[in-house]
Amino acid sequence: MNSVIYNIFHEQRDENTHNDFVKFSKGIFDNRYLVEGKKQKDRWAIKTSAEFTNFFVRKCLNKVQDNVKVRGIIICTFKEILNDIKFEMEKVKKYQGINQIVIDTETSVESILDVINKYPRAFYALSFSGGDFELKIKAKTPKNGKPGSKGENGPKADFCSLKTADKEIVEDLFFDYPVFQEIKIKHKIEVRNIKLPEGVNDPKEIREKSVRGGVLKRFVEIDGRKEDKEKEFEV
Repeated sequence: MNSVIYNIFHEQRDENTHNDFVKFSKGIFDNRYLVEGKKQKDRWAIKTSAEFTNFFVRKCLNKVQDNVKVRGIIICTFKEILNDIKFEMEKVKKYQGINQIVIDTETSVESILDVINKYPRAFYALSFSGGDFELKIKAKTPKNGKPGSKGENGPKADFCSLKTADKEIVEDLFFDYPVFQEIKIKHKIEVRNIKLPEGVNDPKEIREKSVRGGVLKRFVEIDGRKEDKEKEFEV
């Protein structure tokens, strides 16, 4: 499994990449998919915006062999998920059709992955750790475009925090510059056209099955220098 940005730049289209872009209408969306990295002695410290949440959770769960102690929230609009969760739920908050499931338990990796695989469009803000990583994700609903917690100008990469020795994750997120001391990346999404599915009348289904095309722009600051690049997409 690769991240959405990696897939677009490497022309690899999959369900997760499509699902991630369902929320976008025609237009320009600035400061998305923020990611920062710092090289430490024997690992990397990575911080990102909320768009990488599900990618991190899937990637890190696959590195855990036994049970995992996990805490956080699952956010979704479909109530059926409550019947398919086999691990302990601390409580469920409901507001305007949105379920916020609070988790603080120890369970098998498979029980979590089963839910993620069945409901990939839910938002899994879960924190846990393993042998060579520690993943911390804010247990809250993400708000795109808001400034970071310190009130600095523009949004910050402060929703997800990962400390890891896994070079594979680094080579995914920073595929164009995998060797660095300090790096910051942000993206601008320009959706220029939307192809509607044929023979579909339900508005929700039309939105979910539509194919979005445009340009993804990538802005990189690495060890004191700046690099820009872009890639056309259809997802």
